[in-house]
Amino acid sequence: MRQHNGGVDDPTALITSQVTPLITVLIADDQELVRTGFRVILEAEPDLRVVAEAVDGDDAVRQAALVRPDVILMDIRMPGTDGLAATEQILRRPEPPTVVVLTTFGHDEYVYRALRAGAAGFLLKDAPSTRLLAAVRAAASGDSLIEPAITRRMVERFAGPEPATQLPENLRSLTDREQETLRLMARGLSNAEIAAALVVAETTVKTHVARILAKLGVRDRLQAVVTAYETGFVSRTGE
Repeated sequence: MRQHNGGVDDPTALITSQVTPLITVLIADDQELVRTGFRVILEAEPDLRVVAEAVDGDDAVRQAALVRPDVILMDIRMPGTDGLAATEQILRRPEPPTVVVLTTFGHDEYVYRALRAGAAGFLLKDAPSTRLLAAVRAAASGDSLIEPAITRRMVERFAGPEPATQLPENLRSLTDREQETLRLMARGLSNAEIAAALVVAETTVKTHVARILAKLGVRDRLQAVVTAYETGFVSRTGE
């Protein structure tokens, strides 16, 4: 993320600019109205800037290499090269941007392919603007956001009806607070939301998340969430 450059004649503006990173965004969607709507929402925020738009997967790959955005909002279903194939190509490159996948409710198979490709978050296309903004900011900060509705579908697909009676050693090695953090992660909460729920600093949550990833041997929080579902650590009852 880059920094705003405030005028030297305005010390207050300069101080503000030093603490407000600019997040650059590429929007990839074949529907012009969707791209326009997202652009309006994002550019109303002082820390967000849309630097390019793409109309399909091939265009997204080209634009990503050209403008090198911080975050890509990637629609899954586009003509020609779809968003999944584009995500795979983009994330294979050195120092890739973060990809947040846009989907519609019910397309589970796309969500899981995107997860395996390395997407950092999932957002329903009809989600409120506050969720869109939260997803972009979370992705830019190295966090991730899973839309709660998608989380519920992941639980239905992966989790058993009851908590597992015997967990793998790596999950048993988590402290009580780390287990609590993982359960909140599995509900789709961001670091900031987990911090509010646990009444702790966000930096403390980031420490818990880092330790969870290390103990589980996974690359990111989404993989940790899937592990929680598959092992029965999180059940359909939410326990």
